[in-house]
Amino acid sequence: MYVRSAAAATAAFLGLALSVCGAGSASAAPGPDWLSNPIVYAHRGASAYAPENTLEAIDLAMEMGFDWVENDVQRTKDGELVVIHDDTLTRTTDVEQVFPDRKPWRVKDFTAAEIARLDAGSWFGREFAGARVPTLRQYMNRVQRNQQRLLLEIKKPELYPGIEQQTLVVLGETGWLEENHVARRLVVQSFSAASVRTVHELRPDLFTAFLGTPALADLPRYAEFTDRINPWYTTIDADWVAAVHKLLGAHGKALEVDTWIVDDAPTALKVQDMGVDGIITDKPDVVREAVGGY
Repeated sequence: MYVRSAAAATAAFLGLALSVCGAGSASAAPGPDWLSNPIVYAHRGASAYAPENTLEAIDLAMEMGFDWVENDVQRTKDGELVVIHDDTLTRTTDVEQVFPDRKPWRVKDFTAAEIARLDAGSWFGREFAGARVPTLRQYMNRVQRNQQRLLLEIKKPELYPGIEQQTLVVLGETGWLEENHVARRLVVQSFSAASVRTVHELRPDLFTAFLGTPALADLPRYAEFTDRINPWYTTIDADWVAAVHKLLGAHGKALEVDTWIVDDAPTALKVQDMGVDGIITDKPDVVREAVGGY
């Protein structure tokens, strides 16, 4: 499937954004009451037990009883958004066998049709042979079917100019920018502060998160355009979490903290004691058993 040109998609999206949100001003949105403490996020799906970022991984997370899944979004050579973590295809697909002469096998150098040919499951286990790299449209439709919620990461936006606008177009066309989804079922995050700011400026009603551990002195600047600060668990302590909670984020609610990647019970209990609001994990069952989240 080929996505319409970035320019056309952006123009269509901006018309929608202005009509829904009003130019230059944030729409009123419910506070994130759905992010109760602690939320357990299935990182790239139930990725300890199924191949990451595949439909199989989010289906398994659903079967295990987890509402929230996390994914990564990148862009193909012909403009399709796909769900994959690495900016190369080698670790999680058989691209080296299918396209042996295409080194270094970067996502952005392959068309969507070429990526659709790849096996994204056999590397993990023979029972997952034939799993595919999903397009973002396929992924959003499956999350919707599963009645799940999504922590969506825009991955390496510096490689993909305009990916924020394109992501929002796909979210809109798959029904994920209607009020209930925006208010209760979607958070958009990135390691790029500029990318998070762009999403906030284009859709001020969306909840956003910055991936990283800003210095305490810098937190007020981030609070202008985000609602959550999501750090690696080794970089934080209870005092830092408390300092984040003292600030109001972009929607006028206290900034919240989701930490990653926590896969064992002792660490889960440690970060819970720090006061984090959510835990992102490859092993959501282990974390849920430890902290009682869902």
